[in-house]
Amino acid sequence: MAQYPIELILTRQLATQLAMPVFLVDQDGTMVFYNEAAEAVLGRRFEETGAMPAAEWAASFAPRDEAGQPLPPDVLPLMIALRQRRPTHDALCIRGLDGVDRRIEATAFPVISVTGRLAGAIAIFWESACA
Repeated sequence: MAQYPIELILTRQLATQLAMPVFLVDQDGTMVFYNEAAEAVLGRRFEETGAMPAAEWAASFAPRDEAGQPLPPDVLPLMIALRQRRPTHDALCIRGLDGVDRRIEATAFPVISVTGRLAGAIAIFWESACA
């Protein structure tokens, strides 16, 4: 990750140590990492997927609201955190890359340097029971 801002590199380092699923995007919304805990929820190892532009990962995980309606990328917690530079939380349904539908709750927040530069955003998420 040498080409990324130091804040994103350090956030990735932190994510590798966490037991909770973590998903990390750069300032353009490109998925640059998800940790081992996230692999079980997302249905594939990060080493198998690699980085993905926002449109690609959003389409791959087929996010839907709890009524089953497709969600465009701009209303996903991670993209709200990135574009609006604020924390957000929501429940949604996704289809893992293994084809399994899951309901998750995601809390996302921007990764901002001490100088105020946006480095990316991070989502911490978990599977939750159906409402």
